[in-house]
Amino acid sequence: MSAIRIGINPISWSNDDLPALGGETPLSTALSEGKEIGYAGFELNGKFPKDAKGVGDVLRPYDLALVSGWYSSLLAQRSAAEEIDAIANHVQVMAQNGAQVLVYGEVADAIQGKRISLVERPRFHTDKAWQAYADKLDELARFTLSQGVRLAYHHHMGAYVESPSDIDRLMALTSTDVGLLFDSGHCYLGGGEPLQVLRKHIDRVCHVHFKDVRKGVVQLARNNLWSFPDCIVNGAFTVPGDGDINFGELLDELLAHHYQGWLVVEAEQDPAVAPSYAFAQKGYQTLRRLLDERTTQ
Repeated sequence: MSAIRIGINPISWSNDDLPALGGETPLSTALSEGKEIGYAGFELNGKFPKDAKGVGDVLRPYDLALVSGWYSSLLAQRSAAEEIDAIANHVQVMAQNGAQVLVYGEVADAIQGKRISLVERPRFHTDKAWQAYADKLDELARFTLSQGVRLAYHHHMGAYVESPSDIDRLMALTSTDVGLLFDSGHCYLGGGEPLQVLRKHIDRVCHVHFKDVRKGVVQLARNNLWSFPDCIVNGAFTVPGDGDINFGELLDELLAHHYQGWLVVEAEQDPAVAPSYAFAQKGYQTLRRLLDERTTQ
């Protein structure tokens, strides 16, 4: 039997960056429905408490594990020491609730929540800038590991590390202390073929977001120079089984390399268009079937 577990991000019910998308839905709805569907755990969103005890108290009645939680970093603008101070509480929330990885998102200068074309995203323009950032990231990752939590770097649309070449460079410049969060949807929208990127960096992957894409909408996004919010509201993303990515081949790659972490269903959509329960259930059932086909003897 595989040690892989299937979790979900509450973004299927409410979006932190775009509160108009499900902002009125209470966290309890997401947790109760996710548990009923079959998910083993949840990642954090803005509706969770910010302290370790509070997070545990919220999850415990539903018998759900804490999968991980997004951390908004400003490391590109400040020192490693400053970032270590800033991240310390988040690390403890993870560690004290059994999460072994944290989702690291670089938001310095990012445009992911703004109505600005994705081509205007920030970039490191020199070798020196890349190296300075990588050095700080290594120091930060060593700190989180010392607390029992591995940093899982989230390549993300609208941020410094978005494209396959960005991922390549970051992985080449950092030590293995820095883990990689592989996100199939961001990989595809960022110009990559998910299987190729996963295969290239499989030894660094410590966390997985399985997000599907509608390739026709992605092409419109590229042709019309959409912002990231435009991509979301126009349906570029969806749950596994509802779009065009082959998750079976991605899962085969993970299993071949003995991945034992979480598969997290995450799809930024408007719940008024893509009803939360139905789509969360579709994502779970798709991954459950694919996983069972490969691991049940």
